[in-house]
Amino acid sequence: MAGSGTGSSGKSSSGKGSSGPGEDTSDRGSRLPLLLTVWVLTRTVLLLCVFRVLDMPGSDVGIDIEVIYRRWYGVFSTGVFPYDDVTWQYPPAAALAVLSPGLLPFLDYAHAFFLVCWVADAAVLGMLLYAVRGGRRSVRGVWVWVLGVPLLGPIVYARYDVMVTAVAVAGLLALGRRTRLAGALAGFGALLKVWPVLLLAGVPRGGRTRSAWTSALVSGVVLLMLFAAAMPGALAFLTFQRDRGTEVESLGSMVFHLARHFGWHGRARLHYGSVEFLGRHVHAVSALALGLSLVAFAWLLLWRVRARRFEACTPSDAAFTAVLLFTTTSRVISPQYVVWLIGLAAVCATVRTTRQGLPIVLVLVAAPLTQLEFPIWFQHVIASDKLGVATLTLRNALLVAATVIACRRLWRATVSVPPVAAGEPEPPAERASELVSG
Repeated sequence: MAGSGTGSSGKSSSGKGSSGPGEDTSDRGSRLPLLLTVWVLTRTVLLLCVFRVLDMPGSDVGIDIEVIYRRWYGVFSTGVFPYDDVTWQYPPAAALAVLSPGLLPFLDYAHAFFLVCWVADAAVLGMLLYAVRGGRRSVRGVWVWVLGVPLLGPIVYARYDVMVTAVAVAGLLALGRRTRLAGALAGFGALLKVWPVLLLAGVPRGGRTRSAWTSALVSGVVLLMLFAAAMPGALAFLTFQRDRGTEVESLGSMVFHLARHFGWHGRARLHYGSVEFLGRHVHAVSALALGLSLVAFAWLLLWRVRARRFEACTPSDAAFTAVLLFTTTSRVISPQYVVWLIGLAAVCATVRTTRQGLPIVLVLVAAPLTQLEFPIWFQHVIASDKLGVATLTLRNALLVAATVIACRRLWRATVSVPPVAAGEPEPPAERASELVSG
């Protein structure tokens, strides 16, 4: 069949009019120097920004590393978690990210942290390039990562989320033929920042699902027990997360940004490690956001039950959609969260049959708007003035649109599929999952 992708037909060998892997191989080879050049240039600019060689307008993105992360580093060095610090709201494996600058003891903590993030960025690039070798996947996914990260700005190197994204990309790329490894990476990622567990949302039913989820559960439980036994306070983050409010960049915050112009007297203050709204009705909006997250989970579960067709693109499309759902409905949409979406979008874009093209574009457009709202115009966001509200509204609207479209496309591709034509058997899920890895 034409869809076999072997590239062995006469048309493919002619090198003309072919869309097979052979053409993509030569195309990738010719574009590799350009890809690497763009990556080096853009990442050099990001490093110059976080090292303060280049002045970045707006808020200082590195202050959290120099003050908060460094403080946590000192606490971890004593063998305990910062269980009396409300700004510590992360699963226990996040301690590894905070401690990682210790690998470069000859550098200042903040500078070492930035370089570790740069290495994580390079690791994602390397994994994507390896995945598209031989034309098995599309090089477009590599471009999504190379161009998407600088659109988001230096915040990528000033938080540990790019390290989590590297683990997630590795797990999602491994889903095709190394299901246990993918599950283990998802479990480890969940102990870094919870959301990587969503990578397993689209694993084809049957033995692969059991293998992936079992591996994730075992790795997660074992690591959690090790942290709990070795370092007191490993579960303190659960309480601090529960007590968080509505952060000023979240979807729910739009209610209060607009309400300020109609007499609402709440205020934006640093609270639980981020700038949140405090005042009347904030708890109600926070509860509504939690309710929306539960609705998102219910939809994802319903999709999982109803899905009838798993294709090569389904695991990555489902993971991207799931993370979009929980990012958009969260009480907190910190700017660094967008790097999660860029990483998963890059994996999606490497699969030629992905249905998520438009949502990926919307996320990429939302990235520079995210950089505008933080750090460049963050004071305008805090003040709820016209510039801040307009920028935030547009960014959040793009994320909502991307989420709705992604959900709709995933549903249509896997649930609302047309009946299989007579004599044309539907591709089995096991075969589709093998194609994911190329």
